[in-house]
Amino acid sequence: MKSCSVLPENYIQRTVIDLEKDKKAFWFVNILSLVIAALMVAIGVWAVPLDLEPDADNFVLELLLPLIVLLAGIFAYIVLHEAVHGVFMYAFSRVRPRFGFKLVFAYAGSEAYFDKIRYIVIALAPVVFWGMVLLIIDLFCKGIWFWVFYIIQVCNVGGAAGDLYVTAKILRMPKDILIQDTGTQMTVFAPVQEKREEGS
Repeated sequence: MKSCSVLPENYIQRTVIDLEKDKKAFWFVNILSLVIAALMVAIGVWAVPLDLEPDADNFVLELLLPLIVLLAGIFAYIVLHEAVHGVFMYAFSRVRPRFGFKLVFAYAGSEAYFDKIRYIVIALAPVVFWGMVLLIIDLFCKGIWFWVFYIIQVCNVGGAAGDLYVTAKILRMPKDILIQDTGTQMTVFAPVQEKREEGS
């Protein structure tokens, strides 16, 4: 079964994954995000110690400008993260995705139904793509600029905790499922299991 814009007649809803309403999953994902971020920061401090004593004569270049770039970079990353979700949603379905903001997070959603493999690609595409881009950038950065892009990388990996959680749940489901992701919740559909005739 490939991705489609209309749910096949023999498919019915099996479960819903809603990280906003499911408080247990909500807290698990947020704690996982904090743990990932803490571990990455610890590794970063060990690899490239952070010097926060800029020269007073070069305050703007050594601290203020990097801070501005960091804040702008985090905002841009949030938008670009969802853009990658949307690009893959459209590529797999040819159904235009929709984007929005809700409370403190952005989202990309689609009315299409995605098969298991394609949905996992959609879920993991941003963390993998931007992870590689930021890694390459950091390889050429030193000092405070390393940390500017490394913190964005921390946001990339730690912020993908929800995508990782959903991927882990989808991986344990049957291969013939279809998933519709509206941006705030994922609805899983599966084919109706026909009863076997007696004696067959």
